[in-house]
Amino acid sequence: MTVLTSAPPAPSASLTSGRLPKWAPWALLGVSFAVSAAVFGVAAAGSDTPLADFNIAGTVIVGILLYMVIITVISSIAESRRKAVDRLMTALVATAFLIALLPLVSLLWTVVANGIERFDAEFFSYSMRNVVGDGGGIVHAIWGTVLITLTATIISVPIGLMTSIYLVEYGRGKIAKAITFFVDVMTGIPSIVAGLFIYAVFALLLRPGISMGFMGALALAVLMTPVVVRGSEELLRIVPNELREASYALGVPKWLTILKVVLPTSIAGIMTSVMLAISRVIGETAPLLLTAGFTQSLNTNIFDGQMMTLPVFAYNQYMNQGTNPDAAVARAWAAALTLILIVMVLNLLARLIAKWFAPKLSGR
Repeated sequence: MTVLTSAPPAPSASLTSGRLPKWAPWALLGVSFAVSAAVFGVAAAGSDTPLADFNIAGTVIVGILLYMVIITVISSIAESRRKAVDRLMTALVATAFLIALLPLVSLLWTVVANGIERFDAEFFSYSMRNVVGDGGGIVHAIWGTVLITLTATIISVPIGLMTSIYLVEYGRGKIAKAITFFVDVMTGIPSIVAGLFIYAVFALLLRPGISMGFMGALALAVLMTPVVVRGSEELLRIVPNELREASYALGVPKWLTILKVVLPTSIAGIMTSVMLAISRVIGETAPLLLTAGFTQSLNTNIFDGQMMTLPVFAYNQYMNQGTNPDAAVARAWAAALTLILIVMVLNLLARLIAKWFAPKLSGR
């Protein structure tokens, strides 16, 4: 007769079991921040306005440093030196992540807090024509931004993608190296130089002082093209050669292999590089001031007349505040928030397009 006995319960994590419990790091982090806050609170207690003089940034920095010291010492005692170093490195990586995230969160919070004031129907329905004080809107700037950026994308994406295909699939020797070199040089060109180049070309071909939306689109295309080339080139290179060889073995020509195998395999990454290029140029101000100009009225013809864009609108409202500076600054912040939302929508749209065109795997 077999007697079944229950297994002994697993020992719970404690300071004497060779490993810290899961709640211990969080508790030590809370204690570190509490001690740091107490120290800075005592330092600010002697002032007339203790709450205003309380150093939040110092509290966070000292609390993090104190936590690193405490978690390393306790882990080395309760666990091992190797585990203590691991926990210290984890704390350092998490701190670096938070430091990198802090400017983004601060930027978004500032833009939303200042720009939400003018998010109303009037702001998205009217232009700034005949408006010198309160009121007005950005419908002309939204149309200008969309049309100029769309035109620049239509120009730069085919050129950049075909250039990257040539470099990966066909390019060899000095010509490919020269193209790669000049693409790298173009990546670092200041945006104002692109605007000056386009303005100089049109001033020589047409007349000095000319401004139109198409000139702004060309200036942005000059900035977008090298970004698309470099991003697409790297993504095309990581496509496995086995896929190409399998297609060649079936008798498929090279151009059709690129079209049906290589591009669909890397379409998600290519869309990401395109969105990076759009995000790179959609907020440019200097080249558009030189090429597209600015106007207070709605203009949807990129080949005739000046066009307003969102970054130029925000710059113009801040620099030329008119009779009501508060209203002008509020419009500038609202335009910046609108620009961020447009970039976010474009990124979501790019992800949907990439998911739609991505190759479908069997069994899923």
